[in-house]
Amino acid sequence: MVESMCGCICSTCEFVEKCGCKGCFVSKGYPFHGECKIALCCMEHGYTHCGECEEFPCQELKEYAYDPEYGDENGSRLEVLRKWAKGEA
Repeated sequence: MVESMCGCICSTCEFVEKCGCKGCFVSKGYPFHGECKIALCCMEHGYTHCGECEEFPCQELKEYAYDPEYGDENGSRLEVLRKWAKGEA
């Protein structure tokens, strides 16, 4: 099940409870930390998530995935996006 546009698994994300994050779908690209360039890009191009993009993974997504504050340190969200693109859960 697709939970975000960047591959974050929102159901296990610490920011949901800690910061009251509603996620990119509900917030329309403005989660708890403000404007999300990744989500806005997906919406602008009509994608459900970044894994659908021909440029996947773009440089901006890679930087976000490995960001020490909001990323997942090991880029696991990129693997999640690959699975979602294949229709895997």
